[in-house]
Amino acid sequence: MLIEQPPLLYRLLFPEAIWRIPGRRKKRAFLTFDDGPIPESTPLILDILDRYGVKATFFMVGDNVRKYPDLFQEIKRRGHSYGNHTMHHIQGMKVTWPTYLRDIRQAENYIDSHLFRPPHGIMRWKQAHAVKKSFNVVMYDVITRDYDPKLPSERILHNVKRYTRNGSIIVFHDSLKSLQHTRQVLSEAIEWLLAEGYELLPLSMK
Repeated sequence: MLIEQPPLLYRLLFPEAIWRIPGRRKKRAFLTFDDGPIPESTPLILDILDRYGVKATFFMVGDNVRKYPDLFQEIKRRGHSYGNHTMHHIQGMKVTWPTYLRDIRQAENYIDSHLFRPPHGIMRWKQAHAVKKSFNVVMYDVITRDYDPKLPSERILHNVKRYTRNGSIIVFHDSLKSLQHTRQVLSEAIEWLLAEGYELLPLSMK
């Protein structure tokens, strides 16, 4: 559970970040996809979301947007929201805060959004404080672990069913590592969420 649903202690390290957004009158959840866009998986994800009339949020790596601008435009054309996930998917704990901020600003040249999610959900407190001045920092309430190809797809779906609650921000991935699970699990996960009465919404970019 320490991975699938971050504990309160970890959330308290970043009190300004958005971890969960409960609905008052109706259950809701927010599907998010990290690390894209890439031609191998992004079109598949978009088609699955279209099939169910669901909008999601894509946290994109700037270098991927640079390489595949048409996929970025397609994400926007289909009405999804999107955010900055750094230019080179760097982990904040491994670099200085000026280097980290410079990478984010470089990605901003390709991704015009006030939303930001740190790769791996990790950054230094000083980095978080600086980023918060310009972005809404979006963390997560549920990590599906779809990035692990060694896990059976049933486990990914189990994680969605066990840990999702009203307001959950759910992390899937738009990557080669997760592609196998995307094909096998994403549709079932959406069907389960809708059957459970969840309204699936994109995150606001304001």
